Amino acid sequence: MTLATLKDVLQPAMTGNYAIAGLVVQGWEDARAFVEAADDTEIPLILLAGPRCRKHTPVPILGKMFRHLAEQARSPVVCHIDHAYTLQECLEGIDCGFTSVMIDGSKLPIFENIRLTARVVHSAHAAGVSVEGEVGVVGYVDEETPHMTSPEEASLFDQESGADALAISIGNIHLNMEKTSGIDYHALRAIEAVTRLPLVLHGGSGIPVAVRQKLARESRVTKLNIGTELRMAFGKALRKSIKDSPAVFDRIELLGSTIPAIKEEAKVIMKALWKDAP
Repeated sequence: MTLATLKDVLQPAMTGNYAIAGLVVQGWEDARAFVEAADDTEIPLILLAGPRCRKHTPVPILGKMFRHLAEQARSPVVCHIDHAYTLQECLEGIDCGFTSVMIDGSKLPIFENIRLTARVVHSAHAAGVSVEGEVGVVGYVDEETPHMTSPEEASLFDQESGADALAISIGNIHLNMEKTSGIDYHALRAIEAVTRLPLVLHGGSGIPVAVRQKLARESRVTKLNIGTELRMAFGKALRKSIKDSPAVFDRIELLGSTIPAIKEEAKVIMKALWKDAP
């Protein structure tokens, strides 16, 4: 069995100067493609079930699907609930077999964020499940204004929440389709100086590959979440399949045809963060 927790894969990454990709799942085809990519590369993987995924597919089904794939894999696979906003969402994920949960209290005042995260940690750790928290707000393109992570608040969270990983906002933005060089290294170093936890960047699709590699090798950023560029690979592959096979109407065949392209894109992403990346 290769089920892993976030702590299992991030602690070695932090000491080994590499990072693990958290890949955003939308459904069966991309989840399967990601796990096949992990096995092909022999690199650990974090499967992410975000709010949109959970809205589309019930958490009990996702839990069984994620665990089935993880148990068949040869590489370690973390089954992770991404951006849960309540204790109840996290408890549901834990009950349904996820090995890691993210409680996003970033919009709360810092002491409320810490209090909520600590409650999740209490239940999660008792079940052998890891917890990721967030300080500072990672915004969305054209939707939500980001709020940079305060080193002072990050330090308090690091010391008092009990979390296993800390997501931060240092210029990274969700759903960014264009690459940006907007990572604030000064802010990152200030956070690293007063914390000890593995650090996480959401909105990794907007970060150029060379910058991701620099972060993986030269900082305590050990998890980068990637979703948008994988969805783009899926959309491109599906449109090609429909264009090339106009007589095919079978949903399974059409969606299944996207798996090779998604897998190859995932392999490129994962290998670029790995310890022996060129």
